[in-house]
Amino acid sequence: MHLQEVKTWVVGNPPPQTGGRYFIFVKLVTNDGIHGYGECYAATFDPHLTAKMIEDVAARYFLGRDPHDIDVFFRNCYSAGFSQRPDVSMMGCYSALEIACWDIIGKAAGQPIHKLIGGQVHETLRSYTYLYPQTGSVYPDEADGKDARNVYNDPDMAAEAALACVEQGFDAIKFDPAGPYTIYDGHQPRLVDIELSAAMCKAVREAVGTRADILFGTHGQFTVSGAKRLARAIEPYDPLWFEEPVPPDSPEVMAEVARYTSIPVATGERLTTRSEFARVIENRAASILQPDSGRSGGILETRRIAAMAEPYHIQIAPHCYCGPIVGAANAQIAAACPNFLILESIKTWDGFHGQLLHKKIEWQDGHVIPSKEPGLGVELNEDVCEAHPWTGDSLHLEMMRQPLVP
Repeated sequence: MHLQEVKTWVVGNPPPQTGGRYFIFVKLVTNDGIHGYGECYAATFDPHLTAKMIEDVAARYFLGRDPHDIDVFFRNCYSAGFSQRPDVSMMGCYSALEIACWDIIGKAAGQPIHKLIGGQVHETLRSYTYLYPQTGSVYPDEADGKDARNVYNDPDMAAEAALACVEQGFDAIKFDPAGPYTIYDGHQPRLVDIELSAAMCKAVREAVGTRADILFGTHGQFTVSGAKRLARAIEPYDPLWFEEPVPPDSPEVMAEVARYTSIPVATGERLTTRSEFARVIENRAASILQPDSGRSGGILETRRIAAMAEPYHIQIAPHCYCGPIVGAANAQIAAACPNFLILESIKTWDGFHGQLLHKKIEWQDGHVIPSKEPGLGVELNEDVCEAHPWTGDSLHLEMMRQPLVP
Protein backbone atom coordinates (compact mmCIF):
# COMPACT_ATOMS: atom_id res chain seq x y z
CA MET A 1 0.00 0.00 0.00
CA HIS A 2 1.25 3.45 -0.85
CA LEU A 3 -0.11 6.99 -1.02
CA GLN A 4 -1.11 7.93 -4.54
CA GLU A 5 -3.34 11.04 -4.60
CA VAL A 6 -3.80 14.29 -2.66
CA LYS A 7 -6.64 16.81 -2.75
CA THR A 8 -7.23 19.98 -0.71
CA TRP A 9 -10.15 22.28 0.08
CA VAL A 10 -10.31 25.75 1.61
CA VAL A 11 -13.83 25.90 2.98
CA GLY A 12 -15.51 29.16 3.93
CA ASN A 13 -17.30 29.00 7.28
CA PRO A 14 -20.70 30.74 6.91
CA PRO A 15 -21.84 33.31 9.51
CA PRO A 16 -21.56 33.38 12.45
CA GLN A 17 -18.21 31.74 11.61
CA THR A 18 -18.01 29.79 14.85
CA GLY A 19 -14.62 28.11 14.91
CA GLY A 20 -12.94 30.44 12.44
CA ARG A 21 -13.36 32.12 9.06
CA TYR A 22 -12.31 29.08 7.04
CA PHE A 23 -11.06 25.51 7.33
CA ILE A 24 -8.26 23.80 5.35
CA PHE A 25 -8.89 20.12 4.65
CA VAL A 26 -6.83 17.49 2.84
CA LYS A 27 -7.62 14.04 1.46
CA LEU A 28 -5.06 11.34 0.78
CA VAL A 29 -5.88 8.22 -1.26
CA THR A 30 -3.83 5.03 -1.49
CA ASN A 31 -3.24 2.87 -4.54
CA ASP A 32 -5.80 0.37 -3.22
CA GLY A 33 -8.49 3.02 -2.77
CA ILE A 34 -8.39 3.72 0.99
CA HIS A 35 -8.83 7.40 1.72
CA GLY A 36 -8.06 9.52 4.78
CA TYR A 37 -8.87 13.08 5.79
CA GLY A 38 -6.78 15.67 7.60
CA GLU A 39 -7.01 19.32 8.58
CA CYS A 40 -4.43 22.08 8.89
CA TYR A 41 -4.69 24.70 11.65
CA ALA A 42 -2.51 27.46 10.21
CA ALA A 43 -2.98 31.19 9.84
CA THR A 44 0.36 32.62 8.75
CA PHE A 45 -0.41 32.75 5.02
CA ASP A 46 -3.38 32.97 2.69
CA PRO A 47 -5.22 29.65 3.11
CA HIS A 48 -5.14 28.88 -0.62
CA LEU A 49 -1.37 29.29 -0.54
CA THR A 50 -1.29 27.01 2.50
CA ALA A 51 -3.34 24.42 0.59
CA LYS A 52 -0.75 24.56 -2.22
CA MET A 53 1.98 24.13 0.39
CA ILE A 54 0.22 21.01 1.67
CA GLU A 55 0.11 19.64 -1.87
CA ASP A 56 3.81 20.44 -2.32
CA VAL A 57 4.74 18.70 0.94
CA ALA A 58 2.63 15.70 -0.06
CA ALA A 59 4.34 15.44 -3.44
CA ARG A 60 7.85 15.75 -1.96
CA TYR A 61 7.59 13.50 1.06
CA PHE A 62 4.35 11.48 1.15
CA LEU A 63 3.19 10.27 -2.25
CA GLY A 64 4.60 6.91 -3.22
CA ARG A 65 5.30 5.94 0.40
CA ASP A 66 3.52 3.63 2.82
CA PRO A 67 1.18 5.71 5.04
CA HIS A 68 2.50 3.84 8.09
CA ASP A 69 5.90 5.58 7.79
CA ILE A 70 4.96 8.37 10.21
CA ASP A 71 8.42 8.99 11.66
CA VAL A 72 9.96 9.14 8.20
CA PHE A 73 7.37 11.73 7.17
CA PHE A 74 8.01 13.73 10.33
CA ARG A 75 11.80 13.83 9.95
CA ASN A 76 11.56 14.80 6.29
CA CYS A 77 9.19 17.68 7.05
CA TYR A 78 10.89 18.78 10.28
CA SER A 79 14.22 18.98 8.46
CA ALA A 80 12.94 20.31 5.12
CA GLY A 81 15.15 22.89 3.47
CA PHE A 82 17.88 22.54 6.10
CA SER A 83 15.54 23.75 8.87
CA GLN A 84 15.43 20.99 11.50
CA ARG A 85 13.49 23.15 13.97
CA PRO A 86 9.81 23.82 14.75
CA ASP A 87 8.22 25.70 11.85
CA VAL A 88 4.58 26.57 12.47
CA SER A 89 3.61 26.68 8.78
CA MET A 90 5.41 23.50 7.77
CA MET A 91 4.09 21.65 10.80
CA GLY A 92 0.55 22.80 10.03
CA CYS A 93 0.92 21.26 6.57
CA TYR A 94 2.53 18.14 8.01
CA SER A 95 -0.13 17.80 10.69
CA ALA A 96 -2.93 17.74 8.13
CA LEU A 97 -1.21 15.04 6.09
CA GLU A 98 -0.23 13.02 9.16
CA ILE A 99 -3.83 12.99 10.43
CA ALA A 100 -4.95 11.75 7.00
CA CYS A 101 -2.35 8.98 7.17
CA TRP A 102 -3.66 7.83 10.54
CA ASP A 103 -7.20 7.85 9.17
CA ILE A 104 -5.96 5.49 6.44
CA ILE A 105 -3.98 3.35 8.91
CA GLY A 106 -7.04 2.93 11.11
CA LYS A 107 -9.28 2.04 8.20
CA ALA A 108 -6.77 -0.48 6.89
CA ALA A 109 -6.53 -2.07 10.33
CA GLY A 110 -10.27 -1.89 10.98
CA GLN A 111 -9.59 -0.01 14.25
CA PRO A 112 -10.20 3.48 15.65
CA ILE A 113 -6.98 5.44 15.98
CA HIS A 114 -7.05 5.45 19.78
CA LYS A 115 -6.67 1.65 19.70
CA LEU A 116 -3.45 2.05 17.71
CA ILE A 117 -1.78 4.69 19.92
CA GLY A 118 -2.12 3.01 23.31
CA GLY A 119 -5.74 1.94 23.64
CA GLN A 120 -8.83 3.64 24.98
CA VAL A 121 -8.51 5.07 28.49
CA HIS A 122 -11.58 7.33 28.45
CA GLU A 123 -15.00 6.22 27.25
CA THR A 124 -16.25 9.80 27.22
CA LEU A 125 -14.39 13.11 27.04
CA ARG A 126 -15.39 16.09 29.14
CA SER A 127 -15.74 19.14 26.90
CA TYR A 128 -16.06 22.91 27.18
CA THR A 129 -17.39 25.61 24.91
CA TYR A 130 -16.67 29.27 24.37
CA LEU A 131 -19.40 31.70 25.18
CA TYR A 132 -20.78 32.62 21.77
CA PRO A 133 -23.38 35.29 20.99
CA GLN A 134 -26.91 34.03 20.39
CA THR A 135 -27.04 36.11 17.21
CA GLY A 136 -24.52 38.03 15.13
CA SER A 137 -20.87 37.38 14.41
CA VAL A 138 -18.22 35.86 16.64
CA TYR A 139 -16.10 38.80 15.43
CA PRO A 140 -18.02 41.60 17.17
CA ASP A 141 -15.68 44.41 16.15
CA GLU A 142 -16.35 43.64 12.49
CA ALA A 143 -20.08 43.07 12.65
CA ASP A 144 -21.47 45.19 15.45
CA GLY A 145 -19.01 47.96 16.13
CA LYS A 146 -16.27 48.11 18.71
CA ASP A 147 -18.47 49.18 21.62
CA ALA A 148 -21.57 47.07 20.93
CA ARG A 149 -22.86 45.06 23.90
CA ASN A 150 -22.13 41.35 23.54
CA VAL A 151 -21.05 38.28 25.51
CA TYR A 152 -17.45 39.43 25.24
CA ASN A 153 -17.86 42.72 27.08
CA ASP A 154 -21.14 42.62 29.02
CA PRO A 155 -21.12 40.68 32.32
CA ASP A 156 -24.90 40.20 32.39
CA MET A 157 -25.01 38.86 28.84
CA ALA A 158 -22.03 36.60 29.56
CA ALA A 159 -23.72 35.25 32.69
CA GLU A 160 -26.91 34.55 30.75
CA ALA A 161 -24.99 32.77 27.97
CA ALA A 162 -22.99 30.75 30.51
CA LEU A 163 -26.13 29.61 32.28
CA ALA A 164 -27.64 28.55 28.93
CA CYS A 165 -24.54 26.43 28.24
CA VAL A 166 -24.82 24.77 31.65
CA GLU A 167 -28.48 24.03 31.06
CA GLN A 168 -27.43 22.47 27.74
CA GLY A 169 -25.10 20.09 29.55
CA PHE A 170 -21.68 21.80 29.65
CA ASP A 171 -19.92 21.97 33.00
CA ALA A 172 -17.07 24.17 31.77
CA ILE A 173 -17.21 27.43 29.79
CA LYS A 174 -14.50 29.72 28.45
CA PHE A 175 -14.42 33.44 27.73
CA ASP A 176 -11.70 36.02 27.14
CA PRO A 177 -12.70 39.56 28.16
CA ALA A 178 -9.14 40.73 28.89
CA GLY A 179 -9.02 43.39 26.19
CA PRO A 180 -7.25 43.95 22.88
CA TYR A 181 -4.21 42.01 21.76
CA THR A 182 -1.69 43.42 19.31
CA ILE A 183 1.40 42.51 17.35
CA TYR A 184 3.36 44.60 19.88
CA ASP A 185 2.38 42.59 22.98
CA GLY A 186 2.98 41.98 25.82
CA HIS A 187 1.52 45.08 27.35
CA GLN A 188 0.20 46.19 30.71
CA PRO A 189 -3.54 45.62 31.04
CA ARG A 190 -5.58 48.78 31.27
CA LEU A 191 -7.48 49.25 34.50
CA VAL A 192 -10.74 49.03 32.55
CA ASP A 193 -9.68 45.61 31.23
CA ILE A 194 -8.86 44.34 34.72
CA GLU A 195 -12.17 45.70 35.98
CA LEU A 196 -14.15 44.09 33.16
CA SER A 197 -12.35 40.76 33.55
CA ALA A 198 -13.15 40.62 37.26
CA ALA A 199 -16.76 41.69 36.64
CA MET A 200 -17.21 39.02 33.97
CA CYS A 201 -15.79 36.30 36.24
CA LYS A 202 -17.97 37.47 39.13
CA ALA A 203 -21.15 37.52 37.04
CA VAL A 204 -20.52 34.12 35.47
CA ARG A 205 -19.55 32.53 38.78
CA GLU A 206 -22.70 33.87 40.44
CA ALA A 207 -24.80 32.55 37.55
CA VAL A 208 -23.38 29.01 37.39
CA GLY A 209 -22.18 28.55 40.97
CA THR A 210 -20.21 25.33 41.26
CA ARG A 211 -22.08 23.70 38.37
CA ALA A 212 -19.36 24.71 35.91
CA ASP A 213 -15.68 25.55 35.74
CA ILE A 214 -14.62 28.95 34.43
CA LEU A 215 -11.81 28.90 31.86
CA PHE A 216 -10.27 32.35 31.56
CA GLY A 217 -8.73 32.93 28.15
CA THR A 218 -6.29 35.57 27.02
CA HIS A 219 -4.23 35.78 23.86
CA GLY A 220 -0.74 36.10 25.28
CA GLN A 221 -1.11 39.86 25.45
CA PHE A 222 0.47 40.75 28.80
CA THR A 223 3.83 41.34 30.39
CA VAL A 224 4.66 39.21 33.42
CA SER A 225 3.76 41.99 35.83
CA GLY A 226 0.57 42.75 33.90
CA ALA A 227 -0.47 39.09 33.95
CA LYS A 228 0.14 38.97 37.70
CA ARG A 229 -2.09 42.02 38.25
CA LEU A 230 -4.88 40.42 36.22
CA ALA A 231 -4.48 37.03 37.90
CA ARG A 232 -4.81 38.65 41.32
CA ALA A 233 -8.08 40.29 40.25
CA ILE A 234 -9.73 37.07 39.01
CA GLU A 235 -8.36 34.61 41.59
CA PRO A 236 -11.39 35.02 43.93
CA TYR A 237 -13.59 33.36 41.27
CA ASP A 238 -11.41 30.22 41.11
CA PRO A 239 -10.93 29.75 37.35
CA LEU A 240 -9.81 26.31 36.22
CA TRP A 241 -7.13 27.99 34.14
CA PHE A 242 -5.48 31.25 33.10
CA GLU A 243 -4.74 30.72 29.42
CA GLU A 244 -1.60 32.00 27.70
CA PRO A 245 -1.07 34.98 30.04
CA VAL A 246 2.08 36.15 28.21
CA PRO A 247 3.29 35.67 24.61
CA PRO A 248 4.11 32.03 23.80
CA ASP A 249 7.70 32.55 22.68
CA SER A 250 9.26 32.51 26.15
CA PRO A 251 8.12 29.76 28.53
CA GLU A 252 10.82 30.88 30.97
CA VAL A 253 8.89 34.11 31.38
CA MET A 254 5.49 32.40 31.54
CA ALA A 255 6.84 30.29 34.39
CA GLU A 256 7.06 33.45 36.54
CA VAL A 257 3.31 33.87 36.20
CA ALA A 258 2.69 30.19 36.96
CA ARG A 259 4.72 30.47 40.18
CA TYR A 260 2.87 33.61 41.23
CA THR A 261 -0.78 32.63 40.89
CA SER A 262 -2.90 29.84 42.34
CA ILE A 263 -4.77 29.64 39.01
CA PRO A 264 -3.39 26.84 36.79
CA VAL A 265 -1.68 28.28 33.72
CA ALA A 266 -2.60 26.73 30.35
CA THR A 267 -0.80 27.19 27.04
CA GLY A 268 -0.02 25.51 23.74
CA GLU A 269 -2.37 26.42 20.90
CA ARG A 270 0.41 28.34 19.11
CA LEU A 271 3.16 25.82 19.79
CA THR A 272 4.27 22.99 17.55
CA THR A 273 6.18 19.73 18.06
CA ARG A 274 7.57 18.17 21.19
CA SER A 275 10.58 20.52 20.96
CA GLU A 276 8.54 23.60 21.87
CA PHE A 277 6.35 21.80 24.39
CA ALA A 278 9.48 20.40 26.06
CA ARG A 279 10.54 23.94 26.97
CA VAL A 280 7.17 24.55 28.61
CA ILE A 281 7.46 21.32 30.59
CA GLU A 282 11.09 21.85 31.60
CA ASN A 283 10.40 25.37 32.85
CA ARG A 284 7.17 24.42 34.67
CA ALA A 285 5.56 27.21 32.69
CA ALA A 286 2.11 25.59 32.67
CA SER A 287 0.23 22.77 34.34
CA ILE A 288 -2.15 22.35 31.41
CA LEU A 289 -1.02 21.92 27.79
CA GLN A 290 -3.29 22.79 24.86
CA PRO A 291 -1.83 21.28 21.69
CA ASP A 292 -3.91 21.61 18.55
CA SER A 293 -3.42 18.47 16.47
CA GLY A 294 -3.78 20.46 13.24
CA ARG A 295 -0.64 22.39 14.14
CA SER A 296 1.22 20.58 16.92
CA GLY A 297 2.46 17.77 14.68
CA GLY A 298 -0.57 15.60 14.10
CA ILE A 299 -1.72 12.57 16.06
CA LEU A 300 1.48 10.73 17.00
CA GLU A 301 3.42 13.88 17.86
CA THR A 302 0.58 15.16 20.05
CA ARG A 303 0.33 11.79 21.78
CA ARG A 304 4.07 12.02 22.45
CA ILE A 305 3.65 15.52 23.88
CA ALA A 306 1.02 14.17 26.26
CA ALA A 307 3.33 11.32 27.28
CA MET A 308 6.17 13.78 27.96
CA ALA A 309 3.86 15.80 30.20
CA GLU A 310 2.51 12.85 32.17
CA PRO A 311 5.48 12.28 34.55
CA TYR A 312 5.28 15.96 35.56
CA HIS A 313 1.56 15.68 36.40
CA ILE A 314 0.77 18.09 33.59
CA GLN A 315 -2.61 17.58 31.97
CA ILE A 316 -3.74 17.81 28.35
CA ALA A 317 -6.63 19.93 27.08
CA PRO A 318 -6.56 19.75 23.25
CA HIS A 319 -7.30 23.06 21.53
CA CYS A 320 -9.72 23.34 18.63
CA TYR A 321 -10.73 26.64 17.10
CA CYS A 322 -11.04 25.13 13.65
CA GLY A 323 -13.00 22.44 11.82
CA PRO A 324 -14.39 19.02 12.71
CA ILE A 325 -11.50 16.92 11.38
CA VAL A 326 -9.17 18.40 13.99
CA GLY A 327 -12.01 17.92 16.47
CA ALA A 328 -12.20 14.22 15.61
CA ALA A 329 -8.41 13.84 15.74
CA ASN A 330 -8.29 15.52 19.15
CA ALA A 331 -10.93 13.12 20.42
CA GLN A 332 -8.95 10.08 19.26
CA ILE A 333 -5.80 11.38 20.97
CA ALA A 334 -7.59 12.35 24.17
CA ALA A 335 -9.28 8.97 24.45
CA ALA A 336 -5.83 7.35 24.74
CA CYS A 337 -4.23 9.85 27.17
CA PRO A 338 -4.29 9.06 30.92
CA ASN A 339 -3.54 12.74 31.65
CA PHE A 340 -6.44 14.10 29.59
CA LEU A 341 -8.31 16.94 31.31
CA ILE A 342 -10.88 18.47 28.95
CA LEU A 343 -11.56 18.89 25.24
CA GLU A 344 -12.47 22.07 23.38
CA SER A 345 -15.82 21.61 21.66
CA ILE A 346 -17.29 23.91 19.02
CA LYS A 347 -20.64 24.18 20.80
CA THR A 348 -22.14 20.67 20.46
CA TRP A 349 -20.58 20.03 17.02
CA ASP A 350 -23.81 21.00 15.32
CA GLY A 351 -24.34 23.79 12.76
CA PHE A 352 -21.87 23.96 9.90
CA HIS A 353 -19.43 21.66 11.71
CA GLY A 354 -22.12 19.00 11.65
CA GLN A 355 -22.94 19.65 7.99
CA LEU A 356 -19.28 19.15 7.02
CA LEU A 357 -19.47 15.53 8.12
CA HIS A 358 -21.71 12.72 6.92
CA LYS A 359 -22.21 11.90 10.60
CA LYS A 360 -21.39 14.57 13.14
CA ILE A 361 -19.13 14.16 16.15
CA GLU A 362 -21.19 12.63 18.95
CA TRP A 363 -21.82 14.85 21.98
CA GLN A 364 -23.91 13.96 25.03
CA ASP A 365 -24.38 15.72 28.38
CA GLY A 366 -21.26 17.84 28.10
CA HIS A 367 -19.06 15.03 26.77
CA VAL A 368 -17.68 14.07 23.37
CA ILE A 369 -18.09 10.36 22.69
CA PRO A 370 -14.98 9.14 20.83
CA SER A 371 -15.90 7.12 17.78
CA LYS A 372 -15.17 3.41 17.69
CA GLU A 373 -15.37 3.34 13.89
CA PRO A 374 -12.11 2.69 12.00
CA GLY A 375 -9.74 5.62 11.58
CA LEU A 376 -10.92 9.04 12.70
CA GLY A 377 -14.49 7.75 12.77
CA VAL A 378 -15.81 10.64 10.67
CA GLU A 379 -16.14 11.23 6.93
CA LEU A 380 -15.86 14.65 5.34
CA ASN A 381 -18.82 15.67 3.20
CA GLU A 382 -16.95 16.69 0.07
CA ASP A 383 -20.08 18.10 -1.58
CA VAL A 384 -20.46 20.60 1.26
CA CYS A 385 -16.77 21.51 0.94
CA GLU A 386 -17.16 22.15 -2.78
CA ALA A 387 -20.27 24.26 -2.19
CA HIS A 388 -18.58 26.61 0.32
CA PRO A 389 -15.26 27.83 -1.10
CA TRP A 390 -13.46 30.54 0.87
CA THR A 391 -13.12 33.75 -1.16
CA GLY A 392 -12.06 36.27 1.49
CA ASP A 393 -8.63 37.75 2.09
CA SER A 394 -8.52 37.74 5.91
CA LEU A 395 -6.45 35.23 7.83
CA HIS A 396 -8.05 32.74 10.21
CA LEU A 397 -7.14 34.88 13.21
CA GLU A 398 -5.51 38.31 13.24
CA MET A 399 -4.08 40.71 15.79
CA MET A 400 -4.33 44.49 16.01
CA ARG A 401 -1.51 46.11 14.05
CA GLN A 402 -1.31 49.28 16.13
CA PRO A 403 0.15 49.54 19.65
CA LEU A 404 -2.46 49.62 22.39
CA VAL A 405 -3.26 53.17 23.52
CA PRO A 406 -4.18 53.24 27.23
